[in-house]
Amino acid sequence: MVGLRWWNHIDEDGKSHWVFESRKASSQENKAVSEAESRIFWLGLVACPVLWVIFAFSALFSFRVKWLAVVTMGVVLQGANLYGYIRCKVGSRKNLTSMATSYLGKQFLRQNTGDDQTS
Repeated sequence: MVGLRWWNHIDEDGKSHWVFESRKASSQENKAVSEAESRIFWLGLVACPVLWVIFAFSALFSFRVKWLAVVTMGVVLQGANLYGYIRCKVGSRKNLTSMATSYLGKQFLRQNTGDDQTS
């Protein structure tokens, strides 16, 4: 739907490897449909863990302990799904760290050299 997928791969040595992939956009025609579908996808992906957290607080404050286990599993599984798709979209942690470091470095240089672009 949005060109993202992730899964776990176990190699011959028995080590677990997580694989995060994203598809590059290929044509402009699919882009218009893809943007609407992408927004719906990300809205649903973010809304579900929020809904599970609301259920968790509801179960906790209403003292329904038997439902707390179900809700906790919902939060964990939806959170893992959200994390996996964010890793696919943004890239690996190394890329995320380098992007953040690069951005902060540019901001630091811009601030120290007085190269503000405010007019």
